[in-house]
Amino acid sequence: MAVLVALAALAGLLAGRYVRVLAGGFTDADPDADPRAAPDAVPHAAPDADPDADPHAAPDADSRTGARAVPGLDVRAEARAAFGRALRTWPVPAWPPTVEVATAAVTALVAWRAGLPYVYLAVAGTALALIDWRTSRLPDAITLPSYPLLALSLLPTGEVPRALLGAAALAAVYGVLWLVRPAAMGLGDVKLAGLIGMAAAARGWEAWAVAAVAGQLLGALYALALLLTGRATRDTQFPLGPFMLLGALVAVCLDG
Repeated sequence: MAVLVALAALAGLLAGRYVRVLAGGFTDADPDADPRAAPDAVPHAAPDADPDADPHAAPDADSRTGARAVPGLDVRAEARAAFGRALRTWPVPAWPPTVEVATAAVTALVAWRAGLPYVYLAVAGTALALIDWRTSRLPDAITLPSYPLLALSLLPTGEVPRALLGAAALAAVYGVLWLVRPAAMGLGDVKLAGLIGMAAAARGWEAWAVAAVAGQLLGALYALALLLTGRATRDTQFPLGPFMLLGALVAVCLDG
């Protein structure tokens, strides 16, 4: 087990470099944001951006559907450019290696507590959390292909039927929440919920329940902290995806 965890950490460290570059290829959904053009990227595509930047507030809900509501932006071309830059990158950690170390830590923890079938979600989830935190976007180009990839990675668990049921159930829950209050989240969060439900249900229904509640709870605690420190108002929005993914990490790392 120790060897597997160490290998997972090493793989996460190398993958973290790709996560950093890929995340840098997606830009802020704010149409007034300063476009920092990157080499080999479409207009408005940003280079490696500060992974520690605080977005404070998310834009309107329509910008979080996975397709950016900015006139003139070719979302598919942006995604192709982002993936192209990542694929041309050597897996050598940048300095400071914050993203690389974070990816390594998450993959090692997931490999230790849940097993190798969940490592894919650890890497993809880190990328989605970073992109959403920076830009208030959850790109379909990452989320949607992750459904079949995660299902394939979960085949060794023998729990794919339950995982698929969990995916549909949690996506439905978040879909209802989106219908009730669309300003509070975007369709990107609903799509992400399906991925989280798939991984958590494969671990068990208790893990699924934790994943369903933990993301909302962590997001609420963050909102409360912003209010208490005067950094936000009751109308302030912020990316929910990172808190959903943190809740999923807690859920999949529970004992099965």
